Amino acid sequence: MSILEVNNVSIRYITGDFKDIGLKEYILRKIKKQFNIIEFWADKDITFSLEKGDMLGIIGTNGAGKSTLLKVVSGIMEPTRGRVKREGTIAALLELGSGFDGALTVRENTYLRGAMLGYTRKFMDETYDSIIDFAELREFEHRPFKQLSSGMKSRLAFSIASLVRPDILILDEVLSVGDGAFKKKSEAKMKEIINNGATTILVSHSISQVREMCSKILWLHKGRQIEFGDDVQGICDRYQEFLDGKRTLE
Repeated sequence: MSILEVNNVSIRYITGDFKDIGLKEYILRKIKKQFNIIEFWADKDITFSLEKGDMLGIIGTNGAGKSTLLKVVSGIMEPTRGRVKREGTIAALLELGSGFDGALTVRENTYLRGAMLGYTRKFMDETYDSIIDFAELREFEHRPFKQLSSGMKSRLAFSIASLVRPDILILDEVLSVGDGAFKKKSEAKMKEIINNGATTILVSHSISQVREMCSKILWLHKGRQIEFGDDVQGICDRYQEFLDGKRTLE
């Protein structure tokens, strides 16, 4: 039984000049049919499914629609067309700085992010020490969050998401942030989570990381699904050929 099913999902953005012309002018132009609307499909007809314990790597150049798709999968956005079926709890790290308050301390932000993920105070009390120690922020726990470096912030965000043991964990370029030692530790944590049965989605520009860690792969290009499947090595090879200019896409 699939823990995540994405069926013909399309996400459309609509832009126009209504921000500059005001409500009255917008209504007048709409009546006269002089209002310009620009449609942009960030993703179109994306379909894939994941089983418990799968780790999906999503690859593609900038503008492929990777991050937008993750927002739909995590429930932050609703698709314009298609549907997403999820089973279990989801923890998503899409933007490392989101969900934190710079004026609050590291400790306070840890509880804040936990609350946003739907975890109880009791659960956070029980896991707080593990979260802080994994993030290597014990000596900074009472400092304002805004004083942390970007690497420290990413470590805390990753630690909160990974140690709460979600059924589905979504990571957008998280493992590419931080020093080499933390990268190795976070990758080891990912393998532990997978071995415990969690389903993980990873967006990464590191092909070697996808080759090593992922059991399935989804290649997106300009919002289109190029390939999906469990032939991780083969799809990575073809993607690398595309990046090297040795392969073209129709």
